[in-house]
Amino acid sequence: MEEMFHKKSEAVRRLVEAAEEAHLKHEFDADLQYEYFNAVLINERDKDGNFLELGKEFILAPNDHFNNLPVNISLSDVQVPTNMYNKDPAIVNGVYWSESLNKVFVDNFDRDPSLIWQYFGSAKGFFRQYPGIKWEPDENGVIAFDCRNRKWYIQAATSPKDVVILVDVSGSMKGLRMTIAKQTVSSILDTLGDDDFFNIIAYNEELHYVEPCLNGTLVQADRTNKEHFREHLDKLFAKGIGMLDIALNEAFNILSDFNHTGQGSICSQAIMLITDGAVDTYDTIFAKYNWPDRKVRIFTYLIGREAAFADNLKWMACANKGFFTQISTLADVQENVMEYLHVLSRPKVIDQEHDVVWTEAYIDSTRSKGILLGVVGTDVPVKELLKTIPKYKLGIHGYAFAITNNGYILTHPELRPLYEEGKKRRKPNYSSVDLSEVEWEDRDDVLRNAMVNRKTGKFSMEVKKTVDKGFRCGALQRPWEIFLPRECNY
Repeated sequence: MEEMFHKKSEAVRRLVEAAEEAHLKHEFDADLQYEYFNAVLINERDKDGNFLELGKEFILAPNDHFNNLPVNISLSDVQVPTNMYNKDPAIVNGVYWSESLNKVFVDNFDRDPSLIWQYFGSAKGFFRQYPGIKWEPDENGVIAFDCRNRKWYIQAATSPKDVVILVDVSGSMKGLRMTIAKQTVSSILDTLGDDDFFNIIAYNEELHYVEPCLNGTLVQADRTNKEHFREHLDKLFAKGIGMLDIALNEAFNILSDFNHTGQGSICSQAIMLITDGAVDTYDTIFAKYNWPDRKVRIFTYLIGREAAFADNLKWMACANKGFFTQISTLADVQENVMEYLHVLSRPKVIDQEHDVVWTEAYIDSTRSKGILLGVVGTDVPVKELLKTIPKYKLGIHGYAFAITNNGYILTHPELRPLYEEGKKRRKPNYSSVDLSEVEWEDRDDVLRNAMVNRKTGKFSMEVKKTVDKGFRCGALQRPWEIFLPRECNY
């Protein structure tokens, strides 16, 4: 198993080195004209039978290694989000220098034929995928996929973080501004992963926790918690006067208390401020809680077209190692929210260390000399992990399973699919099923806690095992052994 992990990691490292070298040699050219293979437009023709711009002929053939999908194993192609311009200079330059990854993609596949998808997700928004494949828009002609929103990209690009989101609900936020603010909060939640912790506080003359049951604390940013908070966002309404000072005091106290107790990410901390203006710079509060170390970054989002109070918000962000952005319309939300990830990625890329990250479904790596180029990775099917398990050593009723560092199941024989109308269906929370929900005999979480705390060794525990297709049940004293493979966090 460790050998398999090592081979996949080495494939990604080769992509990292090739990407860094290609970017280093490239000089940005704002007038660069380059016809690349756009994954949406390839093989498309106009009414006269001519290939569309960026839609040249791209040979595709079914390949059983890739689920019999039509692919091109000689070349990669590029997907650009629908809300971005295909020929934007930043996109064209990035696509141009990343073309050199094609040789590495092919070489990796030749070295390890068990590899499947390899890719480069750029910080500019484009997504280079090997082997090349045709992307089809939905019924509305839209492809909503943006690699920068995916869990594997965010987890690889940033460190775990504790986040307090402050939302201005004063009277001036009525109407469209409140709608934009809610969408901004929702987009921020999309960028948080299982290793992150958060809370949302609305403020006017008073503080209003979006979830009143979670006053003064942070919760893990798993799918269930994020959806729960989204439901409560709809209950926010604007009235009164905004008292930002009490909100900032509360946010700093929460982050300080949570950090001192050893809970949370024990890594980066940030305050996200969403408002239509600030009448002061609140430097006395920052001097009390955050200076000179500036351990908490402040990210400010100015809602609306007016810029009367923009200078104060800019100062607050810059004085606390954060970032300021203005969101005027709903269309601006997605791209502007993503800016904070580039700031949080700086410590990871400046240290110039190869950082290999294993998520529930992807392996990713990123390194740079001050800016985040993007994330490169390869998919590793769970069946590849299962092949490495010596089942003949497990004995009768023995089985192996794997979990992530958060206790979520990667593979387990009791994690069964959902059946509807005789067909297997993917469960909505398939990637966040906790071990305690399956190994229910582990009532005191002895097994789960030992694995999450990365303890190795052997112990025994009584379990109930069903046999005869679930018709009979017997109690067994079963031995357990925990194994931690190197080069990953499983």
